[in-house]
Amino acid sequence: MQIIRMWIARKYTSALQRLAAQFPAVVLTGARQVGKTSLVRKTFPDFGYVSLDLPAKAELAEKNPEQFLRENSAPLIIDEIQYAPSLFRQLKILIDQDKRPGRFILTGSQNFLLMQGVSESLAGRCGVIRMYNLSTEEMMGAGLDADDETVLIKGGFPELYARPELEPQLWYSSYLSTYLERDVRNILNVGSLRDFDRFLRACAIRTGQILSYSDLARDVGIAPNTAKQWISVLQASDQIYLLEPYHRNLGKRLIKSPKLYMCDNGLTAFLMGFEDWKGIARHPVIGALWETHVVMQVVKHYSAAARNVPLWYWRTAYGEEVDLLIEKGGRFTALEMKFTEKPDRTDLKGFAALEKMYGEEALIKGYVACRTAGHFPLTQRIEAIPGNSVSDWLE
Repeated sequence: MQIIRMWIARKYTSALQRLAAQFPAVVLTGARQVGKTSLVRKTFPDFGYVSLDLPAKAELAEKNPEQFLRENSAPLIIDEIQYAPSLFRQLKILIDQDKRPGRFILTGSQNFLLMQGVSESLAGRCGVIRMYNLSTEEMMGAGLDADDETVLIKGGFPELYARPELEPQLWYSSYLSTYLERDVRNILNVGSLRDFDRFLRACAIRTGQILSYSDLARDVGIAPNTAKQWISVLQASDQIYLLEPYHRNLGKRLIKSPKLYMCDNGLTAFLMGFEDWKGIARHPVIGALWETHVVMQVVKHYSAAARNVPLWYWRTAYGEEVDLLIEKGGRFTALEMKFTEKPDRTDLKGFAALEKMYGEEALIKGYVACRTAGHFPLTQRIEAIPGNSVSDWLE
Protein backbone atom coordinates (compact mmCIF):
# COMPACT_ATOMS: atom_id res chain seq x y z
CA MET A 1 0.00 0.00 0.00
CA GLN A 2 1.41 3.39 -0.98
CA ILE A 3 1.60 5.96 1.83
CA ILE A 4 0.65 9.45 0.63
CA ARG A 5 2.16 12.31 2.60
CA MET A 6 0.91 15.86 2.23
CA TRP A 7 3.41 18.72 2.03
CA ILE A 8 3.02 21.36 4.76
CA ALA A 9 4.64 24.68 3.83
CA ARG A 10 7.03 25.95 6.52
CA LYS A 11 7.80 29.57 7.43
CA TYR A 12 11.54 28.79 7.55
CA THR A 13 11.84 28.63 3.74
CA SER A 14 12.41 32.34 3.19
CA ALA A 15 15.08 32.64 5.89
CA LEU A 16 16.88 29.56 4.54
CA GLN A 17 16.98 31.05 1.04
CA ARG A 18 18.20 34.43 2.33
CA LEU A 19 21.02 32.87 4.33
CA ALA A 20 22.03 30.58 1.45
CA ALA A 21 22.32 33.68 -0.75
CA GLN A 22 24.78 35.24 1.72
CA PHE A 23 26.83 32.42 3.33
CA PRO A 24 28.84 29.52 1.88
CA ALA A 25 27.13 27.21 4.39
CA VAL A 26 23.81 27.24 6.21
CA VAL A 27 23.24 25.18 9.36
CA LEU A 28 19.72 24.04 10.23
CA THR A 29 19.41 22.56 13.69
CA GLY A 30 16.42 21.17 15.56
CA ALA A 31 14.93 18.14 17.29
CA ARG A 32 14.37 14.88 15.44
CA GLN A 33 11.24 14.75 13.28
CA VAL A 34 10.56 18.51 13.16
CA GLY A 35 10.92 18.41 9.36
CA LYS A 36 14.51 19.54 8.71
CA THR A 37 15.30 17.03 5.96
CA SER A 38 12.02 17.53 4.13
CA LEU A 39 12.44 21.31 4.26
CA VAL A 40 15.98 21.50 2.90
CA ARG A 41 15.32 18.97 0.13
CA LYS A 42 12.17 20.84 -0.90
CA THR A 43 13.90 24.24 -0.73
CA PHE A 44 17.08 23.17 -2.56
CA PRO A 45 15.94 20.49 -5.04
CA ASP A 46 19.05 20.81 -7.24
CA PHE A 47 21.50 20.09 -4.41
CA GLY A 48 23.11 16.71 -3.88
CA TYR A 49 22.03 14.92 -0.73
CA VAL A 50 23.77 12.58 1.72
CA SER A 51 22.68 11.45 5.19
CA LEU A 52 25.17 10.60 7.91
CA ASP A 53 22.43 8.65 9.67
CA LEU A 54 23.81 5.83 7.53
CA PRO A 55 26.76 4.33 9.48
CA ALA A 56 28.88 3.67 6.37
CA LYS A 57 28.52 7.27 5.19
CA ALA A 58 29.26 8.62 8.68
CA GLU A 59 32.37 6.45 9.00
CA LEU A 60 33.77 7.64 5.66
CA ALA A 61 33.00 11.28 6.47
CA GLU A 62 34.68 11.00 9.88
CA LYS A 63 37.76 8.97 8.92
CA ASN A 64 38.36 10.36 5.42
CA PRO A 65 36.49 13.67 5.09
CA GLU A 66 38.55 14.74 2.05
CA GLN A 67 37.48 11.66 0.08
CA PHE A 68 33.89 12.03 1.29
CA LEU A 69 33.67 15.57 -0.08
CA ARG A 70 35.29 14.54 -3.37
CA GLU A 71 32.61 11.90 -3.80
CA ASN A 72 29.85 14.30 -2.69
CA SER A 73 30.58 17.66 -4.28
CA ALA A 74 28.87 21.02 -3.73
CA PRO A 75 26.18 22.19 -3.86
CA LEU A 76 25.40 19.61 -1.19
CA ILE A 77 22.99 18.90 1.65
CA ILE A 78 24.64 16.96 4.50
CA ASP A 79 22.06 15.54 6.90
CA GLU A 80 22.87 14.78 10.59
CA ILE A 81 26.38 16.16 10.24
CA GLN A 82 27.10 15.86 13.97
CA TYR A 83 27.91 12.18 13.41
CA ALA A 84 31.17 13.20 11.65
CA PRO A 85 32.86 16.01 13.62
CA SER A 86 36.03 15.75 11.49
CA LEU A 87 34.02 16.89 8.49
CA PHE A 88 33.78 20.45 9.82
CA ARG A 89 37.53 21.06 9.44
CA GLN A 90 37.52 19.85 5.84
CA LEU A 91 34.49 22.01 5.07
CA LYS A 92 36.40 25.00 6.46
CA ILE A 93 39.25 24.30 4.04
CA LEU A 94 36.91 24.04 1.04
CA ILE A 95 34.98 27.17 2.01
CA ASP A 96 38.17 29.20 2.48
CA GLN A 97 39.22 28.14 -1.00
CA ASP A 98 35.87 29.07 -2.54
CA LYS A 99 33.65 31.49 -0.59
CA ARG A 100 30.72 31.55 -2.98
CA PRO A 101 27.42 31.52 -1.08
CA GLY A 102 24.99 28.61 -1.07
CA ARG A 103 27.47 25.71 -1.35
CA PHE A 104 26.53 23.60 1.68
CA ILE A 105 23.34 23.04 3.68
CA LEU A 106 24.06 21.23 6.96
CA THR A 107 21.45 19.77 9.32
CA GLY A 108 21.71 18.22 12.75
CA SER A 109 19.50 17.12 15.64
CA GLN A 110 22.04 17.32 18.46
CA ASN A 111 22.68 21.00 18.91
CA PHE A 112 25.58 20.72 21.36
CA LEU A 113 27.74 18.55 19.10
CA LEU A 114 26.66 20.43 16.00
CA MET A 115 27.31 23.93 17.27
CA GLN A 116 30.62 22.86 18.80
CA GLY A 117 31.80 21.96 15.29
CA VAL A 118 30.36 25.18 13.87
CA SER A 119 32.03 27.41 16.47
CA GLU A 120 35.41 25.68 16.09
CA SER A 121 35.55 25.51 12.28
CA LEU A 122 32.77 27.47 10.56
CA ALA A 123 32.44 30.62 12.65
CA GLY A 124 31.75 33.53 10.29
CA ARG A 125 31.32 31.15 7.35
CA CYS A 126 27.74 30.00 7.94
CA GLY A 127 24.26 31.18 8.78
CA VAL A 128 22.36 29.31 11.50
CA ILE A 129 18.64 28.62 11.99
CA ARG A 130 17.06 26.62 14.78
CA MET A 131 13.93 24.82 13.60
CA TYR A 132 10.96 23.79 15.71
CA ASN A 133 7.90 21.73 14.89
CA LEU A 134 4.71 23.10 13.35
CA SER A 135 3.34 26.39 14.57
CA THR A 136 -0.41 26.94 14.57
CA GLU A 137 0.14 29.55 11.85
CA GLU A 138 1.76 26.91 9.62
CA MET A 139 -0.99 24.44 10.44
CA MET A 140 -3.76 26.88 9.59
CA GLY A 141 -1.94 27.91 6.41
CA ALA A 142 -2.02 24.26 5.31
CA GLY A 143 -5.73 23.94 6.11
CA LEU A 144 -5.05 21.66 9.08
CA ASP A 145 -7.11 21.49 12.24
CA ALA A 146 -5.39 23.82 14.72
CA ASP A 147 -8.03 24.18 17.44
CA ASP A 148 -7.10 24.18 21.13
CA GLU A 149 -7.92 20.52 21.65
CA THR A 150 -5.79 19.38 18.72
CA VAL A 151 -2.67 21.42 19.45
CA LEU A 152 -2.64 20.59 23.17
CA ILE A 153 -3.09 16.82 22.87
CA LYS A 154 -1.61 16.08 19.42
CA GLY A 155 1.23 18.60 19.34
CA GLY A 156 3.03 19.84 16.25
CA PHE A 157 5.22 17.11 14.80
CA PRO A 158 4.64 17.28 11.00
CA GLU A 159 4.38 13.53 10.41
CA LEU A 160 1.29 13.28 12.60
CA TYR A 161 -0.46 15.69 10.21
CA ALA A 162 1.11 14.55 6.96
CA ARG A 163 -0.04 11.01 7.78
CA PRO A 164 -3.42 11.23 9.54
CA GLU A 165 -3.60 7.45 9.87
CA LEU A 166 -0.90 7.52 12.58
CA GLU A 167 -2.00 7.10 16.19
CA PRO A 168 -0.34 9.84 18.29
CA GLN A 169 0.08 7.64 21.37
CA LEU A 170 1.94 4.96 19.40
CA TRP A 171 3.97 7.54 17.49
CA TYR A 172 5.11 9.32 20.67
CA SER A 173 6.00 6.02 22.32
CA SER A 174 8.24 5.18 19.37
CA TYR A 175 9.70 8.70 19.29
CA LEU A 176 10.57 8.53 22.97
CA SER A 177 12.29 5.16 22.57
CA THR A 178 14.31 6.42 19.60
CA TYR A 179 15.27 9.63 21.39
CA LEU A 180 16.43 7.82 24.52
CA GLU A 181 18.32 5.09 22.72
CA ARG A 182 20.03 7.21 20.06
CA ASP A 183 20.35 10.84 20.98
CA VAL A 184 20.79 10.53 24.73
CA ARG A 185 23.42 7.82 24.44
CA ASN A 186 25.26 9.85 21.78
CA ILE A 187 25.24 13.15 23.64
CA LEU A 188 25.92 11.90 27.15
CA ASN A 189 26.82 8.59 28.71
CA VAL A 190 23.65 8.24 30.77
CA GLY A 191 24.10 5.29 33.10
CA SER A 192 20.40 4.50 33.47
CA LEU A 193 17.97 5.20 30.65
CA ARG A 194 15.18 4.33 33.05
CA ASP A 195 16.25 7.20 35.33
CA PHE A 196 16.52 9.52 32.35
CA ASP A 197 13.03 8.53 31.21
CA ARG A 198 11.71 9.39 34.68
CA PHE A 199 13.65 12.65 34.53
CA LEU A 200 12.04 13.54 31.21
CA ARG A 201 8.58 12.88 32.62
CA ALA A 202 9.38 14.98 35.69
CA CYS A 203 10.35 17.85 33.37
CA ALA A 204 7.07 17.49 31.47
CA ILE A 205 5.11 17.81 34.72
CA ARG A 206 7.03 21.04 35.44
CA THR A 207 6.48 22.73 32.07
CA GLY A 208 5.72 26.41 32.57
CA GLN A 209 7.35 26.44 36.01
CA ILE A 210 10.55 27.96 37.39
CA LEU A 211 13.31 25.38 37.15
CA SER A 212 14.65 23.92 40.40
CA TYR A 213 17.49 21.46 39.92
CA SER A 214 17.30 20.30 43.53
CA ASP A 215 13.57 19.52 43.30
CA LEU A 216 14.06 17.63 40.05
CA ALA A 217 16.99 15.68 41.44
CA ARG A 218 15.11 14.77 44.61
CA ASP A 219 12.01 13.55 42.75
CA VAL A 220 13.99 11.40 40.30
CA GLY A 221 16.55 10.19 42.82
CA ILE A 222 19.69 11.62 41.21
CA ALA A 223 22.34 14.14 42.22
CA PRO A 224 21.67 17.87 41.52
CA ASN A 225 24.77 18.02 39.26
CA THR A 226 23.36 15.11 37.27
CA ALA A 227 20.08 17.00 36.93
CA LYS A 228 22.01 19.98 35.51
CA GLN A 229 23.80 17.73 33.00
CA TRP A 230 20.56 16.11 31.89
CA ILE A 231 18.81 19.46 31.50
CA SER A 232 21.65 20.46 29.18
CA VAL A 233 21.01 17.28 27.18
CA LEU A 234 17.32 18.11 26.79
CA GLN A 235 18.19 21.67 25.81
CA ALA A 236 20.89 20.58 23.35
CA SER A 237 18.49 18.22 21.60
CA ASP A 238 15.71 20.86 21.51
CA GLN A 239 13.32 18.96 23.75
CA ILE A 240 13.04 21.86 26.20
CA TYR A 241 13.26 25.65 26.01
CA LEU A 242 14.60 27.67 28.95
CA LEU A 243 13.22 31.20 29.30
CA GLU A 244 15.51 33.42 31.34
CA PRO A 245 14.28 35.98 33.91
CA TYR A 246 14.47 39.68 33.12
CA HIS A 247 16.11 42.03 35.55
CA ARG A 248 17.43 45.56 35.31
CA ASN A 249 20.06 45.64 38.06
CA LEU A 250 17.56 44.92 40.81
CA GLY A 251 19.49 42.02 42.29
CA LYS A 252 17.81 40.28 45.14
CA ARG A 253 14.26 41.38 44.36
CA LEU A 254 13.98 39.24 41.25
CA ILE A 255 13.79 35.49 40.74
CA LYS A 256 16.93 34.39 38.88
CA SER A 257 16.17 30.82 37.77
CA PRO A 258 14.87 30.16 34.23
CA LYS A 259 11.42 28.83 33.45
CA LEU A 260 11.27 25.43 31.80
CA TYR A 261 9.07 24.78 28.77
CA MET A 262 8.71 21.56 26.83
CA CYS A 263 9.01 22.29 23.11
CA ASP A 264 6.06 20.16 22.01
CA ASN A 265 2.70 19.96 23.74
CA GLY A 266 1.78 16.58 22.27
CA LEU A 267 4.92 14.96 23.67
CA THR A 268 4.32 16.77 26.96
CA ALA A 269 0.77 15.45 27.25
CA PHE A 270 2.02 11.94 26.40
CA LEU A 271 4.74 12.11 29.06
CA MET A 272 2.16 13.30 31.59
CA GLY A 273 0.00 10.28 30.81
CA PHE A 274 -2.91 12.01 29.06
CA GLU A 275 -4.54 10.11 26.19
CA ASP A 276 -7.37 12.43 25.19
CA TRP A 277 -8.64 15.97 25.52
CA LYS A 278 -11.09 15.18 28.33
CA GLY A 279 -8.27 14.19 30.65
CA ILE A 280 -6.39 17.43 30.02
CA ALA A 281 -9.41 19.74 30.07
CA ARG A 282 -10.38 18.88 33.65
CA HIS A 283 -6.83 18.79 35.05
CA PRO A 284 -5.18 21.75 36.85
CA VAL A 285 -2.14 21.44 34.54
CA ILE A 286 -4.17 22.86 31.63
CA GLY A 287 -3.00 26.41 32.42
CA ALA A 288 0.67 25.42 32.23
CA LEU A 289 0.09 23.53 28.98
CA TRP A 290 -1.62 26.58 27.48
CA GLU A 291 1.23 28.86 28.62
CA THR A 292 3.76 26.43 27.12
CA HIS A 293 1.85 26.36 23.84
CA VAL A 294 1.70 30.15 23.47
CA VAL A 295 5.30 30.77 24.55
CA MET A 296 6.49 28.27 21.95
CA GLN A 297 4.40 29.97 19.24
CA VAL A 298 6.36 33.16 19.95
CA VAL A 299 9.68 31.28 19.93
CA LYS A 300 8.79 29.62 16.61
CA HIS A 301 7.74 32.93 15.05
CA TYR A 302 11.13 34.55 15.57
CA SER A 303 13.11 31.37 14.93
CA ALA A 304 11.47 30.89 11.53
CA ALA A 305 12.66 34.36 10.52
CA ALA A 306 16.19 33.66 11.87
CA ARG A 307 15.76 36.57 14.27
CA ASN A 308 17.41 36.59 17.69
CA VAL A 309 14.85 38.65 19.60
CA PRO A 310 15.40 38.83 23.41
CA LEU A 311 12.63 36.94 25.24
CA TRP A 312 12.23 36.92 29.02
CA TYR A 313 9.81 36.29 31.82
CA TRP A 314 9.49 38.71 34.73
CA ARG A 315 8.80 37.79 38.33
CA THR A 316 9.70 39.46 41.60
CA ALA A 317 10.42 37.74 44.90
CA TYR A 318 6.98 38.96 46.00
CA GLY A 319 5.17 36.98 43.30
CA GLU A 320 4.47 39.80 40.83
CA GLU A 321 4.95 38.38 37.34
CA VAL A 322 4.46 38.65 33.60
CA ASP A 323 4.66 35.42 31.60
CA LEU A 324 6.62 36.77 28.63
CA LEU A 325 8.49 39.97 27.78
CA ILE A 326 9.71 40.79 24.28
CA GLU A 327 12.36 43.45 24.69
CA LYS A 328 12.80 46.19 22.11
CA GLY A 329 15.30 48.87 23.00
CA GLY A 330 14.69 48.67 26.72
CA ARG A 331 10.89 48.69 26.30
CA PHE A 332 8.56 45.71 26.25
CA THR A 333 5.74 43.98 24.51
CA ALA A 334 4.30 41.91 27.37
CA LEU A 335 2.14 38.81 27.22
CA GLU A 336 0.09 36.99 29.82
CA MET A 337 -1.33 33.53 29.00
CA LYS A 338 -4.80 32.68 30.32
CA PHE A 339 -6.77 29.54 29.51
CA THR A 340 -10.07 31.36 29.32
CA GLU A 341 -12.33 32.75 26.62
CA LYS A 342 -13.09 35.98 28.46
CA PRO A 343 -10.21 37.53 30.43
CA ASP A 344 -11.02 40.51 32.61
CA ARG A 345 -9.18 43.17 34.60
CA THR A 346 -8.20 40.68 37.29
CA ASP A 347 -5.86 39.14 34.69
CA LEU A 348 -3.94 42.41 34.31
CA LYS A 349 -2.13 42.54 37.66
CA GLY A 350 1.21 41.62 36.14
CA PHE A 351 1.09 44.48 33.64
CA ALA A 352 0.32 46.97 36.43
CA ALA A 353 3.24 45.70 38.53
CA LEU A 354 5.60 45.93 35.54
CA GLU A 355 4.56 49.53 34.83
CA LYS A 356 4.91 50.40 38.51
CA MET A 357 8.48 49.14 38.57
CA TYR A 358 9.73 50.43 35.21
CA GLY A 359 7.28 53.22 34.40
CA GLU A 360 4.30 53.34 32.06
CA GLU A 361 6.50 54.27 29.10
CA ALA A 362 8.30 50.89 29.40
CA LEU A 363 5.21 49.03 28.18
CA ILE A 364 4.77 49.29 24.41
CA LYS A 365 1.78 46.97 24.33
CA GLY A 366 0.23 44.30 26.53
CA TYR A 367 -1.63 41.19 25.40
CA VAL A 368 -3.60 38.51 27.17
CA ALA A 369 -3.25 35.43 24.96
CA CYS A 370 -6.39 33.43 25.62
CA ARG A 371 -9.01 31.25 23.88
CA THR A 372 -11.01 34.11 22.42
CA ALA A 373 -12.03 33.78 18.75
CA GLY A 374 -11.20 37.44 18.04
CA HIS A 375 -9.38 40.29 19.72
CA PHE A 376 -10.86 42.99 21.94
CA PRO A 377 -9.47 45.76 24.18
CA LEU A 378 -9.15 45.35 27.94
CA THR A 379 -7.57 48.78 28.52
CA GLN A 380 -6.16 51.44 26.22
CA ARG A 381 -2.88 49.54 25.74
CA ILE A 382 -3.84 45.97 26.61
CA GLU A 383 -5.78 43.60 24.36
CA ALA A 384 -7.14 40.08 24.58
CA ILE A 385 -5.94 38.07 21.56
CA PRO A 386 -6.32 34.47 20.35
CA GLY A 387 -3.40 32.43 21.67
CA ASN A 388 -3.41 30.20 18.60
CA SER A 389 -2.61 33.14 16.32
CA VAL A 390 -0.41 35.15 18.69
CA SER A 391 2.23 35.72 15.98
CA ASP A 392 -0.19 38.04 14.14
CA TRP A 393 0.35 40.65 16.89
CA LEU A 394 4.08 40.32 17.50
CA GLU A 395 5.25 42.96 15.03
